[in-house]
Amino acid sequence: MKTKATAFPYTIWMVIFIVVPLLLVAYFAFTAQVPVEGGLAGETRTVFTIDNISQVGKFAPVLTRSITLAAIATVICLIICYPIAYIISRGGGVYQRTLLMLVMLPMWMNFLLRTYAWMTLLEKNGLINRFFGLFGLGPFEMINTGGAVVLGMVYNYMPFMILPLYSIMTKIEVTTIEAARDLGADGLHVFLRVILPLSIPGVKTGITMVFVPAVSTFIISRMLGGGGYLLIGDLIDLQFLGNAYNPNLGAAISIVLMVLILLCMSIFNQFGDEEEMEGTLL
Repeated sequence: MKTKATAFPYTIWMVIFIVVPLLLVAYFAFTAQVPVEGGLAGETRTVFTIDNISQVGKFAPVLTRSITLAAIATVICLIICYPIAYIISRGGGVYQRTLLMLVMLPMWMNFLLRTYAWMTLLEKNGLINRFFGLFGLGPFEMINTGGAVVLGMVYNYMPFMILPLYSIMTKIEVTTIEAARDLGADGLHVFLRVILPLSIPGVKTGITMVFVPAVSTFIISRMLGGGGYLLIGDLIDLQFLGNAYNPNLGAAISIVLMVLILLCMSIFNQFGDEEEMEGTLL
């Protein structure tokens, strides 16, 4: 009874800030405002419809682009952050705390400022092109490209990949690795049969924490991709705050995006469970 009593405030919090907003999104997604026949000018009534959902198909290329760029950024984050997390987890004392602080340091700065800094670096007269100009190279077209969008995603979401990996890798005992080496396993087999299977939960968490915000981002694509790389987050933002004001369509796109993310995560979790079981058997 005591546990239920202490959990009550959190339940109220989740209902108000999670369940109710989701219900409102679903309500707007399946409703539309239509003129009242014979009514006053501008008078409308609310009707339930699936037209908003059916219109989302027109934006299939944007959805595909969003998922593709987010998946690429997630894979790059995993490749870069896995060894970094392992190095941090094997450190100790001041060394480990210093590396963790360096990982968290960029997050102390505003998200917009971090992205804007990359704009000044990647633009035609930016610092990177100026550096290449010293060697007679460039200027290269780096801003307003898909690569710039992926770069912004990787830079901004790397801590969300490192921290879950670090948390799970610190639980891998040094004695477990030493035992594998004593049994004749070389470095590659220690990684494939001991470290990787034990770190799979951190990998799954890191991929989820990077992919979900990356696929729905709109600031990064707007600032680093220009108008040529419209992502699904930009599209939703335009429906609610842009000139093409249509909250019903924006809510429908949001619903479809949530369903697609849940499908992608469920497929990945099934794959991850199989890999984890295989590693355990090995």
